[in-house]
Amino acid sequence: MIGGPAGCRTPGCDRRPVVRSVASVGVPALLDRLTPADEQRLRGLRRMQAFALSLLIAAAAVYLATRSRADDGVWGYVNAAAEAAMVGGLADWFAVTALFRHPLRIPVPHTALIPRRKDEFGHSLQEFFTENFLTEEIVRGRVADARVAERLGEWLMRPGNAERVMARAARGGRIALERINDDEIRTLLESILIPQLVHEPIGPIAGDMLSAVVEDGAHHGLIDLLLGEVRRWLEERPEEFAEIVLDRAPSWSPSWLDERVAKFANVQARRWIGDVLADDVHPARIALDSLLRGLADDLQHDEAVQERAQNLAVRLLEHPQFAAGAVAVFRSSAAALQVALADPHSHLSRRGTGLIREFGEQLAANGPVTADIQRRIEDGSVFVVTTYGDELATVISHTIESWDGEQAARRIELHVGRDLQFIRINGTVVGALAGLAIHAVGALVA
Repeated sequence: MIGGPAGCRTPGCDRRPVVRSVASVGVPALLDRLTPADEQRLRGLRRMQAFALSLLIAAAAVYLATRSRADDGVWGYVNAAAEAAMVGGLADWFAVTALFRHPLRIPVPHTALIPRRKDEFGHSLQEFFTENFLTEEIVRGRVADARVAERLGEWLMRPGNAERVMARAARGGRIALERINDDEIRTLLESILIPQLVHEPIGPIAGDMLSAVVEDGAHHGLIDLLLGEVRRWLEERPEEFAEIVLDRAPSWSPSWLDERVAKFANVQARRWIGDVLADDVHPARIALDSLLRGLADDLQHDEAVQERAQNLAVRLLEHPQFAAGAVAVFRSSAAALQVALADPHSHLSRRGTGLIREFGEQLAANGPVTADIQRRIEDGSVFVVTTYGDELATVISHTIESWDGEQAARRIELHVGRDLQFIRINGTVVGALAGLAIHAVGALVA
């Protein structure tokens, strides 16, 4: 809106035009922070309001211009159409305006509906949204149509995407490890984990775990690793092994004999380890499995063994150096992991990228893996909706309740007011046509 300052009368008065922003024209201070999209909506609303008002003014002008000739042939039809257009336009202006405020600020009953009943409208909108959108059938159908798993696989197969996912995951892992300090780990161990473990019955739990490990043969790999390391040490450090044997040799034994015994013992130890590694049913393996089974059974059922295991665990957990050692192990492992994650060419990064790409290929193949993951995604979405749908929908009513009545009316009018102006326009046009038809019928009857 452009105009000079009010009350400017003197010759020296500043006659420069005052330009007001769109947001200040008929919009209260509570909407003075408008986004560009809101500014565009406001301009569209003002244009449609001006157009609807211009039609009403045009109808009034035609009515006044033809009123003196209302009984004169064609002008009577024009006058009747203009009169009915004014009635229709005014009625629809009243109806549209009554939604958001009192027309002409006159507190007519059942007007300013949104400011007065915004909380009820908010709850009704919430119920409508919950009952018609947050349902299992709709959510499951939409997630199924989206083919989330298959499309995720196709995306992961595109060049560079698997590397990008791995890079983001590595960055998140490094940040997480950096934010964990030694004091937090020590506090977690000393305040929560260690006191809890001290009072837990270690024996039966350890027995169950050991029994499952032995039955599954999961310990065989560890045994082979240990034996392999021992054999490698014997092969690479024969002098150190000989020194250990010579230290145990009697003083009266000749040195040349001790050296031959040490060499023979090294060869026989390596040969025995090789036999154990090559034979899955070696007597040593069978004996070790039998020993472990007996220990697992004692831990599960022998109270004396359970008590000794519990005492040993308590002494270990309550040792002053246990927490410090655990923190040191974690810190060393975390440092090594951070280095590996920071290097995109490390074995860990390359292996992770390869696994992500293989996972994408499996998803894109649209096979059993894709179907299973898609089903899990659908079930998860349905679980969230059915469990937390009502709580999620309350954001609608809570947000509207937090608004001031005028604020709610202005916000809603900003979004739907432009379309509502078509009611005024249609009311003016339809009123004119109705008045024309009524006048024609009256003329025919007369």
